[in-house]
Amino acid sequence: MVDGPPIHVPVVELAGLSRTFGEHAPVHALRGVDLVILPGDWVAIVGPSGSGKSTLLNMIGLLDRQTEGTYHFEGVDVDELDDLDRAGLRGRRIGFVFQSFHLLAHRTVMENVALAEIYVGASRRGRRERALAALDRVGLVDRAGFLPSQLSGGQKQRAAIARAIIGEPALLLCDEPTGNLDSGNADSVLELFSDLSADSMTLAVITHDEHVAGHARRRVRIVDGVLSEVDLTTSGGVHR
Repeated sequence: MVDGPPIHVPVVELAGLSRTFGEHAPVHALRGVDLVILPGDWVAIVGPSGSGKSTLLNMIGLLDRQTEGTYHFEGVDVDELDDLDRAGLRGRRIGFVFQSFHLLAHRTVMENVALAEIYVGASRRGRRERALAALDRVGLVDRAGFLPSQLSGGQKQRAAIARAIIGEPALLLCDEPTGNLDSGNADSVLELFSDLSADSMTLAVITHDEHVAGHARRRVRIVDGVLSEVDLTTSGGVHR
């Protein structure tokens, strides 16, 4: 595995990032966003529907390009990369977790996790062992041979997280990861995030849910495309 950059280099560094859609009646989805995510950070990006959360997710996840500003990922100016190189960087260094689990129904849990390596061209040798290790990390190794239909919602999301972290990404990027879960399963997933954060995983969680955001080590708020840091010493919540 290729070593990452020095620990002091931000995983994500956005400076003056803006995204505008349309020309005749432009929509300013992001307005001069500045954001630094350091290795080991756990950041919640909080905002209501229409605030620019999804646009920011697409930017951080290298799924879209900014109109203005700069984005450095692990010190690399991603605006200088072509689409193929951006896709390669995204596949190797960013793990995605979505509200919907996107598990293949006809594949076992272990096969779903292992498939993540196929998409990025990882070596076949040791793939099963790496998949089982990722499942063990999320507390689901005893369900490796099950089909997704045999899992609870919380277990499905744990399987999706295992798939996202099998390649040891620099960033785990989560979009409303508890949105399809009841409160008990949601809290279980949040406890897993706490464990991953304690193990130095870097997380960015996009959410509208203040309870979810309250578990993060840092909180930023986006409203009308403008991002601001939340002072956790005065905002309350369950931060610990």
